[in-house]
Amino acid sequence: MRMDIADLRLFLAIAEAGSITAGAAQANLALGSASERLRTIEADAGTALLNRHPRGVSLTEAGATLAHHARMILQQQAQLRGELQAFAHGARGTLHLYANTAALTNYLPARLAPWLAERPRLHVELLERTSPEVVRAIRAGQAEAGIISDAVDAAGLQQHVVAEDPLVMLLPAEHRFASLRSVAFTEVAGETFVALADGNALQTYIEDQARDIGRRLDVRIRMKTFEGVCIMVGHGIGVGIVPRTVARQHRRSTHPVAVPLADAWAQRRLCACFAEWTQLSPAMRSLLHHLGVPPQKKA
Repeated sequence: MRMDIADLRLFLAIAEAGSITAGAAQANLALGSASERLRTIEADAGTALLNRHPRGVSLTEAGATLAHHARMILQQQAQLRGELQAFAHGARGTLHLYANTAALTNYLPARLAPWLAERPRLHVELLERTSPEVVRAIRAGQAEAGIISDAVDAAGLQQHVVAEDPLVMLLPAEHRFASLRSVAFTEVAGETFVALADGNALQTYIEDQARDIGRRLDVRIRMKTFEGVCIMVGHGIGVGIVPRTVARQHRRSTHPVAVPLADAWAQRRLCACFAEWTQLSPAMRSLLHHLGVPPQKKA
């Protein structure tokens, strides 16, 4: 059979109107064109589909069968179009977003939740990496975009600040540096540390900074969560380094003192990072726009 979607729409319009004239009008066709098309449909079907009456038409048994399947086909077409549009507008599929520890634990949950709630068929996979690893993944084409610290060299990629979240030194209340307005990492690198777990992206970043100044941190205990670090420091087990937002969240319950780190690498701003806006998927463009990245046009 050679009937197309337009043929099915015309046939349904005629069947529902009970009139070739009225059906042609609904289909925005001239009566002559509609009549000719109807003859072609019946010839293609190999049987009469309509009973002609002086004041209209009615369906034959074959015509009723065609009308039934035509409705199903048109409904499926509408559903298909809607589902494809959902992919095109970033409302369906799976989005992979790379991010450093601070972004994953403090920034993204509150920002991502309302956006994702509006897209019930979209899945998001969050991948924790250090900021340098995120940059390398984007440059290698393994990642579309990521959330990184602006302290990392991302030359050749686009960066847009989405939040400020500097690192602070977390100290027991009685620590000799607790009253300072800021402290340099070199002054505290020899202290006993409460650290995050091995493999944690932020902890790796901190220990890289220690190696850069020729030091190795004396880690007394490693915790899986920021809250665990805050509790340990509050009880005088050691010192720690956490994002400022974390220190503020837990200061009342764990009682550590947060002193700003004076080092440039600790003055972090979180940035959305990507190669080319036009190469991002619709879902990623939608998310980044939600996070505050302005849409960009082709050059």
